Amino acid sequence: MNIKIVLKIVGTVLFWESILMMPSLIISAVDGSYEVKAFIIAILLCGIFGLLFKNIKTNENEMRKREGYASVALCWLVMSLAGALPFYISGSIPSYIDALFETASGFTTTGSSILTDIEGMPRGLLFWRSFTHWIGGMGVLVFTMALAPLLGARSVFLMRAESPGPTFGKLVPKLSNSSKILYIIYASMTAAMVVLLVMAGMPVFDSFIHAFGTAGTGGFSNKALSIGAYNSILINWIIIFGMLSFGVNFALYYLLLTRGNFKNVFKIFKNEEFRLYSSYVLISIFLVFLNVLHVFDYDIIKALTHSAFAVSTVVSTTGYVTADFNLWPMFSKAILVTLMLFGACAGSTGGGMKSIRILVLFKTLIHEIKHTIHPNSVQTIRIDGKPVDDDTIKSILIFFFAYVIIIIFAVLIVSLDNFDFQTSLTAVIATISNIGPGLGDVGPVGNFADFSNISKIVFTMCMIVGRLEILPVLVLFSSSIWKKH
Repeated sequence: MNIKIVLKIVGTVLFWESILMMPSLIISAVDGSYEVKAFIIAILLCGIFGLLFKNIKTNENEMRKREGYASVALCWLVMSLAGALPFYISGSIPSYIDALFETASGFTTTGSSILTDIEGMPRGLLFWRSFTHWIGGMGVLVFTMALAPLLGARSVFLMRAESPGPTFGKLVPKLSNSSKILYIIYASMTAAMVVLLVMAGMPVFDSFIHAFGTAGTGGFSNKALSIGAYNSILINWIIIFGMLSFGVNFALYYLLLTRGNFKNVFKIFKNEEFRLYSSYVLISIFLVFLNVLHVFDYDIIKALTHSAFAVSTVVSTTGYVTADFNLWPMFSKAILVTLMLFGACAGSTGGGMKSIRILVLFKTLIHEIKHTIHPNSVQTIRIDGKPVDDDTIKSILIFFFAYVIIIIFAVLIVSLDNFDFQTSLTAVIATISNIGPGLGDVGPVGNFADFSNISKIVFTMCMIVGRLEILPVLVLFSSSIWKKH
């Protein structure tokens, strides 16, 4: 592997991270808060090391798939390690492992937290904590390439490693333009969220915090009761539509914007992944609504709002809360755990296994049943009328197997802390699927503070593995990738 190229990319990302800390530093300075010095030290460290590595001379043509995967995995790890510095240096989070957990949870848009006194945190740190959601939502490398092209055409290896979903497709021929288009759509939708929340009565600072969390499908709030603190049905529904919208493949928005006509609206509804995503969201809302109606004393509006919010926050892997679904009937909790695994669409900011993989696995199962009955028949698995090649099916099966194996091993390690099985299992699922809250002690009103440092490290790795969809992180543990030739 060409280490110089990897270090150059890591350095570029570190440099931009130092720039991205500036708004938080300004907020801290305006407030005259104690974490100003911490941000200055973190910015200087990131900037100096970033510039040193960024200016390494390399041969761009030596960029290959292995360098792309290693660069992406290391960038996310280094971003989290560096991003934790303001929390740790300021003393707001005295344990560096806790600070790393919180920061990795931010960048990976997980939203799990170890904080027990969120409202006691200064605004600068709260802004940085939620801003990491927005940075990580579309992808750290995608953001960097939108600002400054890295390695020309060779950057496709970075995009493939970081993009959520089994396949990667450019929106336009030039990769840097694809990144810019994605971020223009992403930023515009985020700005719309801020405006709508302000109009609904949410304070401006809070609106930015929750717009970042909704856009990145992250879920960090500056309120201990999350969205429930505002006790507003209008705010709840704005967040619901926001979460579901950011869980849709952004390529569909691009299709609608560039060829905006009614025919393309119908094309979006013909998209099989979008139809599956919409179907299980609507069915789940209906079933949960019927199951929890008695919990809310048969108040239809309240029951529907909380049901829609819970389903939306879980399926989009956002993690905001309006009600403690930990207290709901087991049927509703079973639906929510299933949605934790399914997740949102590929090409969105959501986590989970992604709808497209569930769709392909289901069609593969049907295909095998038909082939068993009619062994001489020739059939092809198709998505949106296009055949799915064997390599894609193979990669999805490998992903699913690796996903399950990692969950099993992570649960075994976490179980050493002697929490109940519901807590241990859903804590792992919540972190690897980048959701945030689970059930039991890590439910909507709980957190991860009481877990041991070993478990927190396991959760941190689960968050990064889940956000990068396993392979880029696993290749780092292969000895052959580090060989020069």
